[in-house]
Amino acid sequence: MTTPDGLDAAAVTAQPPWGLPQSGAFPAFPASPTPPQPPPLPTALAHLAGGSRYWLPQQPQQPPQPPQPQEAASGSAPTVVPPTAPPTSPPSGFDVEAVRRDFPQLHREVNGRPLVWLDNGATTLKPRQVVEAVGEHYAMGTSNVHRGAHTLAKQATQVYEEGRQAAADLLGTPDQGEIVFVRGTTEAVNLVAQSWGRANLGVGDEILVSAAEHHSNLVPWQLIAAERRARIRPIPLLPDGQLDQDAYRDLLGSRTRMVALTHASNVLGTVPPVAEMTALAHRYGAKVLVDGAQAVSHFPVDVTELDADFYAFSGHKIFAPTGIGVLFGKRELLEAMPPWQGGGNMIDSVGFEGSTYAPVPHRLEAGTGHIAGVAGLRAALQYLAALDREAATAYEEQLTAYATAALATVPGLRLIGSAPGKIGVLTFLLAGADPMALAGALDQQGIAVRAGHHCAQPALAAFGLQAAVRASLALYNTVEDVDTLVAALQEVQARPAPPAG
Repeated sequence: MTTPDGLDAAAVTAQPPWGLPQSGAFPAFPASPTPPQPPPLPTALAHLAGGSRYWLPQQPQQPPQPPQPQEAASGSAPTVVPPTAPPTSPPSGFDVEAVRRDFPQLHREVNGRPLVWLDNGATTLKPRQVVEAVGEHYAMGTSNVHRGAHTLAKQATQVYEEGRQAAADLLGTPDQGEIVFVRGTTEAVNLVAQSWGRANLGVGDEILVSAAEHHSNLVPWQLIAAERRARIRPIPLLPDGQLDQDAYRDLLGSRTRMVALTHASNVLGTVPPVAEMTALAHRYGAKVLVDGAQAVSHFPVDVTELDADFYAFSGHKIFAPTGIGVLFGKRELLEAMPPWQGGGNMIDSVGFEGSTYAPVPHRLEAGTGHIAGVAGLRAALQYLAALDREAATAYEEQLTAYATAALATVPGLRLIGSAPGKIGVLTFLLAGADPMALAGALDQQGIAVRAGHHCAQPALAAFGLQAAVRASLALYNTVEDVDTLVAALQEVQARPAPPAG
């Protein structure tokens, strides 16, 4: 078992390698005497058997369903409707081929094949602007920040604080003092749990954590709950991967102190109604922490509209370097939080009799930060801001719909998670194929995917699974990438089974 864990005309008009005839119709499949039955409801989802009891407003519309066999009027063999590719001309303001030219790694080969990078859920590739920014810092701009009087210190500090402002702009907060630099989402959640949690949780208090969470938004809460004798309560999943809003309403109560929510699931692609769920939590006086690691690179985020108390993301999930991340917190909450770590940068004055601390955000940034990482993050966010985010998001949505329909043509493939409005996370099983072995076979074709539990074991367990394969899309992926994946899966399925014994 493994551990951790945006098209040109030619792309659309070319014949997909996985078998779409030049006429545009899929080959006929033999008629089935009875329609396929859905799998039985897993034990972990048995609470859904009685159906929904509440109405939650502003739910997203259901997306188009995957192609289903259709009976011809003449009684001939059924056919499958082909998936619809994104438009033949790029959406206004977004040209995926221009974007791809900025990412050097997309132009290399792996195992003698052009790289198809479909492991964006684990980490995104870096544009040359980010690579150059990090190199520039180390080659010409190396200095510490905040504490020097010389020119290089002032220049490095300017870049560092411009990175903080870029993060504030990305998240829609007018106050850059609400941005704390951390190593990533994991450290952000641990900071809140160990500082806010230790100061605010007590015996019998409750922390609601969705069953779709990455381990990074679960384990830190388990640790502080054990220390403070608080209780973790899971928000269960619906069969399509949505969070069960009926159960969520039932779980909220006078003892709820914190609600920990993903903004986009790394294994199901689900985008919960965070604003509505936050409003409900606030009615009970609870705070809400949102894990935005999988969200920020896919669609615009506004923490003011969400009214989130805390919001976290990792730089390496949004085209920036590893080792740098962001925690947003409402100023009044950050100012009330005691320091988590002590050391340089976070102090005002120090003596043996005691110490006083710097104002936020510096009070929560002990020691020398990842200065080169912030330079890279600044470059990544500037790069993203120069794109038409609305057009890029629309492109990704179209590509995700295309990929979902294309994968549905692979015999024996089971897609996990079909929530409306999901991001381009395509987690699946292929009948008769071990997930790790399948990922290895795809790697031999130059296709990078993830296999394992994806650091989201409770989410997979809700579907009766321990491991699965995940292909995750980003704004630089294309129809050709999807077609290459589907063709490789078709090839794997066509191979004869090894002899018994």
